[in-house]
Amino acid sequence: MVHTFQCLGVNIAVDVNSGAVHVLDGLTYDLLTALAEREENGESLSGALPEALVAALPQYDAAALAEAWEELKGLKEGGLLFEQDDYIDREKAASMQQQALVKALCLHVSHDCNLRCKYCFASTGDFGTGKRMTMDIETAKKAIDFVVEKSGPRRNIEVDFFGGEPLMAMDTVKATVEYARSLEKEHNKCFRFTITTNGVLLNDENIEYINREMSNAVLSMDGRKEVNDDLRPTINGKGSYDVIVPKFEKLIAGRGTKDYYLRGTFTRFHKDFAEDVKALAAIGKNVSVEPVVGKEEDPYALQESDLPELKAEYERLAEYLKDHRETNFFHFNVDLAQGPCVIKRLRGCGAGCEYVAITPDGDIYPCHQFVGNEEYKLGNVYDGSFNTELSGKFAGLNIYTREECAHCWARFYCSGGCSASNLLVNGDIKHPHKVGCELERKRLECAIALKAIDAGMGE
Repeated sequence: MVHTFQCLGVNIAVDVNSGAVHVLDGLTYDLLTALAEREENGESLSGALPEALVAALPQYDAAALAEAWEELKGLKEGGLLFEQDDYIDREKAASMQQQALVKALCLHVSHDCNLRCKYCFASTGDFGTGKRMTMDIETAKKAIDFVVEKSGPRRNIEVDFFGGEPLMAMDTVKATVEYARSLEKEHNKCFRFTITTNGVLLNDENIEYINREMSNAVLSMDGRKEVNDDLRPTINGKGSYDVIVPKFEKLIAGRGTKDYYLRGTFTRFHKDFAEDVKALAAIGKNVSVEPVVGKEEDPYALQESDLPELKAEYERLAEYLKDHRETNFFHFNVDLAQGPCVIKRLRGCGAGCEYVAITPDGDIYPCHQFVGNEEYKLGNVYDGSFNTELSGKFAGLNIYTREECAHCWARFYCSGGCSASNLLVNGDIKHPHKVGCELERKRLECAIALKAIDAGMGE
């Protein structure tokens, strides 16, 4: 499978199975596009230039087409074009792994929040339970014991302090870090901590603590003041922008070389999200602005009718970032080498098998977005239960068991999408939702085009 597209003035072909990316001149691009649309595509490339292709491209000289044809044949012979899928056998072996080692926790230290974000998937903090609470230290320790046991021989473990708003349970956060560190030497573990915060409760003390102990800090805000204050009001209905921005700026100034992301969400009411990326980049260079996910009847959810406008906005953002490379936009980061981990390419995030969420009650779910859905509850840290059959179901999800992914050019980059989003929109963790897939493909095209330009292959 070969995917051809034009973006940022560059003609690009992606050979899906080899991962090779080619920047082409106009003639070669049109020739390859015409070939890719033929049923025999790669097979016909082994012979002479078909007369049908010459006839289909009358704007080009036949001799020039023949020369380009030979260049394409050379790429195919080198395994860089129309390559066969060599992951299937390894995928079959991977799918036999019914229970993966748990290597990451999303620790819900708070099911409460001091904001009332309008699009919040967590029902403004209580995850639809009607019960606002924070995690006690005993439960947090049980969660750490759980991941130490379930991680087996794996040394590196990630813990994300999440909510609600985790700064509402800062004592638990600190006690958890201390407890986990106390186990590292005995169990040959190395913990890496992340915290996701809306910033309202940041002060000098916890800014210093976060910058010392957290390998990554995810700072939630939605961009421009008017957008953020519309979508992320406080409990009393006031805007949060003026409260959080000075605090985020101070935290970022103290991060040094440690990671952070200013993380926002855009909805169908604020589709000019490129402006929000610019606004966030003025505060800190690492930015992630993501599309909201919701059921079709949700007024904030993105609809198929929004796709042309959203795709154009991603291109507009890419045009801006082409000249502002100091801004690190998360969704335009792409590894063209596709990385060393086959299972990661096939299965994606590992929710439900390598990664789980634990609530203040000690309940275990596949990830933070499944919390509260009893059908997907995996167990509890107090009674030691863990549903290996359900976890195995998640372990078996990959780009081959998701039917829609099998013929998608982006499958090795997106790895099948988000199971929780699939469930929310389509009612089935196996079936990706169209809007999310369309946006993912567009982001990838923009990201690949930017990579090509950075490498000096484009403009």
